[in-house]
Amino acid sequence: MVQLSHVVLVLALVAGAYFLLVRRNSTDSATDSSSANGNGFVNGSGLKGANSGTTAALDTGRDFVAALEQAKKKIIIFYGSQTGSAEDYGTRIAKEAKHRFGLSSLVCDPEEYDFDNLDTVPEDALVVFSVATYGEGEPTDNAVALMDFLKEDPQFTNGSTLENLHYVIFGLGNSTYEHFNAMARILDNRLTELGAKRVGPRGEGDDDKSMEEDYLAWKDTMFEAVHKELGWEEGAGSDAADFEVHELDQVDEAKVYLGELSARALNATRGVYDAKNPYPAPLINAKELFEDGERNCVFAEFDITDSGIRYQTGDHVGLWPVNPSDEVERFLHILGLADKRHQPIDVKSLDPALAKVPFPVPTTYETVFRHYLDISAPASRQTVGQCAKYAPNEQARAMLEKLGSDKAYYHEEVGVKCLRLSEVLMLAAGDSPKTTGYTQWSIPVDRIIGAIPRLQPRYYSISSSPKMYPNSIHVTAVVLKYEPVEGANHVFGVGTNYLLNLKNAVNNTFDKVNKREEGAPIYHLEGPRGKYKKGTQYAAPVHVRRSNFRLPTSPKVPIVMIGPGTGVAPFRGFLQDRVALARKAKEKNGPDALADWGTIDLFYGCRRSTWDFLYKDEWEQFEKELDGKFRMHCAFSREEGKPKVYVQQLLREEGDRIGKALVDNKGYAYICGDAGQMAKAVERELVTILGKAKGGSDAEGEKELKLLKDRARLLLDVWS
Repeated sequence: MVQLSHVVLVLALVAGAYFLLVRRNSTDSATDSSSANGNGFVNGSGLKGANSGTTAALDTGRDFVAALEQAKKKIIIFYGSQTGSAEDYGTRIAKEAKHRFGLSSLVCDPEEYDFDNLDTVPEDALVVFSVATYGEGEPTDNAVALMDFLKEDPQFTNGSTLENLHYVIFGLGNSTYEHFNAMARILDNRLTELGAKRVGPRGEGDDDKSMEEDYLAWKDTMFEAVHKELGWEEGAGSDAADFEVHELDQVDEAKVYLGELSARALNATRGVYDAKNPYPAPLINAKELFEDGERNCVFAEFDITDSGIRYQTGDHVGLWPVNPSDEVERFLHILGLADKRHQPIDVKSLDPALAKVPFPVPTTYETVFRHYLDISAPASRQTVGQCAKYAPNEQARAMLEKLGSDKAYYHEEVGVKCLRLSEVLMLAAGDSPKTTGYTQWSIPVDRIIGAIPRLQPRYYSISSSPKMYPNSIHVTAVVLKYEPVEGANHVFGVGTNYLLNLKNAVNNTFDKVNKREEGAPIYHLEGPRGKYKKGTQYAAPVHVRRSNFRLPTSPKVPIVMIGPGTGVAPFRGFLQDRVALARKAKEKNGPDALADWGTIDLFYGCRRSTWDFLYKDEWEQFEKELDGKFRMHCAFSREEGKPKVYVQQLLREEGDRIGKALVDNKGYAYICGDAGQMAKAVERELVTILGKAKGGSDAEGEKELKLLKDRARLLLDVWS
């Protein structure tokens, strides 16, 4: 008996170690499709997770064909998602397929399956890929293995081609990037080369313009092609809800989620802090970096001491915001739930393989709208149209039906004004934007849960180095607030205004922000059960997302950094990294320790040197500590009495030296900031510089630019 108990103990320890290793490895992949399953774990996206519904019972391992056949389904949908959007569109395709054909789908994370049996998918089945392009033409973390498998000469189970495979592709991209929708195009071309047959056109959504309209314009043509190709009967489905919501009479209040993002957070167990279990990081310092009367730029320092969180220079931090209180109140009143806001509810999926409960349960109505659903996002045309049947009167019904069916009308009344769903419902009902009395709509909560995406984390380039700040993460963020069209209500970014509220709470300056902008959002900052506030100190849930935006290992390699505005954020971390190395080098080798270091050039742009020059004093200190190896090049676009200057102009002036650093000395270049005009203008300038350095034309420069990208010596961290 003693020996048996020892064996059991050893097995338990091995299993535990394996579990931790797997969890740690999955943490490193940092996929951020932030759905939460019914057991309360953020990122419960794959079929084999804790809330996998039918597939947990299937126990088919990594064989998706077996899962498809055992579940008796004809559609399987794989999503390549970094922030959750591709997963959302995959789920929407599944819902529409069920509505049109009465057929349920499996919605899967490709990371959890092998694809060597792709040739064994039944001929009467359909494989759907909803894939985002991440960074500079790269697959999302969870689609890397799939793309790598198909890239080479894939060995299928039967050693055959994919001539029996029918597939559909919808891509998510941004046209301001050079490699627009690269993953959808590469995957489509590769599957075609292998003999598979695409059904309908390839869908390409553009996040820079209107992803929603691109999807709506594509899906009907695609589904018509599916009907013709596979012979599935249209009209066989029904407009059924995806979820059931039950109000609970008796429940242990300690087990009700009130904004916690994981079971570990609810149970106050530490575990690993990651995208599935964000860390409530104390805000230990927050301040304005500039205040020009129109804009705010917030510096925030989050304490990660003893959290186990580690980051590298160039990584991103994910900040999990909440919805502003006025938006929460609007929704609760419109749906007639204001008096039941604290009512505990349970939510169950009617088809777990199709639609997973997007947040942990049991919870409350108020929590759903404050913490879990993205009610602050612009209302989609499809969702608006779906709400028409629940209108309180014929006038409201007619307006929503027209908004849902008339693209131009929707664009004029909703799209250009960036109206949220609550604002659209108020507009249709004739309610004043400043009303305290709301027309009540009879929209079931289960339909709202099925229509509005999960509230996602907002990502910011970390503006600190772990070599200098191992126990804290710095964020630099301009607060988003603008008037989309003249006369429209202002739009306030959820994440940055949440940061602004935190900054004002820490510094007791709320009156100032309220006077600055009428309608500025106010957030509930105390967190679930008051866990995010201790005395005068506040915390916010964060996690780290890995990046390929990395410095070369050797400080002897020259680096060129271009980052106007808050694009300078990661470069502050880069310089801190080099300064920390320089201090150690001088301590070990004396004052001449940096003699063979490569040059460090930072091209920075802002409006005025006295207005919005971020970290001005720090750059001067860095120049001193790096013994002249670091050079700052500043472009000011609104300097009094001087012409406008932009970073690409300064880059041109330094072209010969920059070209030598990149071509002759094998340097690295980095661009951070606006993916549209700035990044493209800088790349055009680099083409000329590189072509000249190679002794040739711009065509030679194009080749050299591509070479730098292919060898990860030109890296971009840009956004639209």
